[in-house]
Amino acid sequence: MQPIREIVPGIFFFTQMHEQINFEISSYYLYGERVLIDPMTPPEGIAWFDEQEKGPPTDILLSCRHHYRHSAEYVARYRTKVHCVSVGMHEFEGRDLPAPIESFEFGNELPGGAIAKEVDAISPDETAFHLPKHKALLCADGVINFGPDAPLGFVPDQYMDDPPGTKRKLIESYRGLLDLDFEHLLLAHGAPVIGDGKRRLEQFVEAGSG
Repeated sequence: MQPIREIVPGIFFFTQMHEQINFEISSYYLYGERVLIDPMTPPEGIAWFDEQEKGPPTDILLSCRHHYRHSAEYVARYRTKVHCVSVGMHEFEGRDLPAPIESFEFGNELPGGAIAKEVDAISPDETAFHLPKHKALLCADGVINFGPDAPLGFVPDQYMDDPPGTKRKLIESYRGLLDLDFEHLLLAHGAPVIGDGKRRLEQFVEAGSG
């Protein structure tokens, strides 16, 4: 597990073991904006947020419906609002949640200045968040950072209904996202790529286009 640390000014990163998939996954906090993205509880415990000068998180953004993760703990403690794209809202029907989820549409500007971008591969609710202020792009499940010396890779085939078709759609979507202005690539699975995130994503697209 990675303790909370500031990876670029204003963006904090931490990892936690997911109890259901037994895999370490990544979460992000936009400190000044008080916005969490795909949150688990940090290794320091949720009380870490009580001690911050800016105050605890006001909003949570989900990059796909499956990333609700530990959001309920933040909602119960801080009344944090959770936001999910409308095509993923069916995931929460009939669930006993501490507060309703707020829906958004692709193209909307969300809390923290995040712009919701449609990926539409793996699942219809797969979302990327462009963070213009931070020159960052956050991707959900379609691409994984396997390490600093390894190229970016696809999510394992077992999580795709049609691996060849899904990979083609992911490459098409990420090629479009390369038109955005960003330097840092934040990933829900694997460490963030700081500084050369756009170049690494370009290499991923080029490799997947062959």
